Amino acid sequence: MDLKDLDIVGKQVLVMGLGRFGGGVDVAAFAAAQGACVTVTDLARIETLEASLEQLKPFDTIRFRLGHHDPQDFRDAHMIVVNPAVPQDHEYLELARKQGTHITTQINLFLDLCPASVIGITGANGKSTTTALCAHLLTAGIRSKLIPHRKVWLGGNIGNRPLLSCLSEMRNKDLVVLELSSFQTDTLDQVGRAPKVSLLTNLTPNHLDRHGTFADYCAAKQKLFEYQPLSRDDPAVSIFCAEDRIGQQWYEHYRPQSGRRSLLYRADDVTAAYRACFRLPGRANLSNLAGAMAIARVFGMTEAAMAGSLADFRPLRHRLERVGESNGVQWYNDSIATTPESTLVALEAFDRPKILIAGGYDKDVSFSALGQAIACQAKAAVLIGQTASVMTAAIEACQDRKIPIESADSLAQAVIKARQMACPGDVVLLSPACASYDMYDNFQQRGDEFCRLVNELLES
Repeated sequence: MDLKDLDIVGKQVLVMGLGRFGGGVDVAAFAAAQGACVTVTDLARIETLEASLEQLKPFDTIRFRLGHHDPQDFRDAHMIVVNPAVPQDHEYLELARKQGTHITTQINLFLDLCPASVIGITGANGKSTTTALCAHLLTAGIRSKLIPHRKVWLGGNIGNRPLLSCLSEMRNKDLVVLELSSFQTDTLDQVGRAPKVSLLTNLTPNHLDRHGTFADYCAAKQKLFEYQPLSRDDPAVSIFCAEDRIGQQWYEHYRPQSGRRSLLYRADDVTAAYRACFRLPGRANLSNLAGAMAIARVFGMTEAAMAGSLADFRPLRHRLERVGESNGVQWYNDSIATTPESTLVALEAFDRPKILIAGGYDKDVSFSALGQAIACQAKAAVLIGQTASVMTAAIEACQDRKIPIESADSLAQAVIKARQMACPGDVVLLSPACASYDMYDNFQQRGDEFCRLVNELLES
């Protein structure tokens, strides 16, 4: 469907879930600009949504219903655009389905309308960094005229970047690189479309509080690949991670059914020439780079050009982000690590003694394997949040090695305790293995607070 064919002028468009991460703002602004009668409904109150509401001030026709939902809004709507965080079986969505209301999402609407070639990247861990690396390499290819496209757009789950509001600027010679969460891929079967290129970084249990089982979580990710073209001559390609411990079984299961041309990539594919100019630490980041390079090759990027562009890449915030160093102690912010598997990756990224700050909101996942890894790989641990006691028990269950474990009532107290335990040559690593919702609005706020605390410490 072309943008000019979108028939929502004068129609009632309900945006369910404004949120604080940009997607709801993008939908509301886009629909209002297209002439729709927009209502935004969110259970959160005004003070929580202040930043998002500020961005919508230019659209004075938008009606807001905050702090509660009104079922009449769902009865009156011609179209409902649902925030990914809203469960698909919500009672008001069921009400709308019964009367035949069109229900969609920001990403589904975008895929329906986007004229450009889309690259979709999903996985349990590493998808943000892989997405950013992919966009960086492709942009370098366009600048050097190796890739015959006009512009690269970056968006999706990676942050507050508008998509729908940029549709009028996009052209068919553009490329769009999307990071997609399981919440976003879970509804892709409703639109019956797929990106031109799709990549799976890895699969480990995550968001079981939403999906219920690991199998259902994997099924949500798999929807990214269901509608890809099957022609062997088509440049469209599904790219899968081949690390044995993260995703191999799913890959082997899915590949025979797909009939698609699939590429494997591994961290080992990244040669010494690339590693010399790549600044991100750890094997997992080499795997992220390998995935981004696999996509760049599909579009014609050369090996020399990729190596030459890596020195200019700037790491994303909150992902093994180096905050600073004092008295020989290095401080790293990995607040993005909201799963045990993410923290396992972070621990393996450093060959120095590590003091780990971890803990947070309980997503009902097991910490057994992480507890063993912390006991064997960390010098000490400082634990915070709802999961502190559970993580303590998981670490203490390791019989091979005992390490000092401290608890802290706040992140500020955790930083102080970590400083007291650290010696020259150590790394202090914030890698929580948990979501932030028990103490912070999101992982960005948690990471910003950590950086502020560390910078104050380094300046004192």
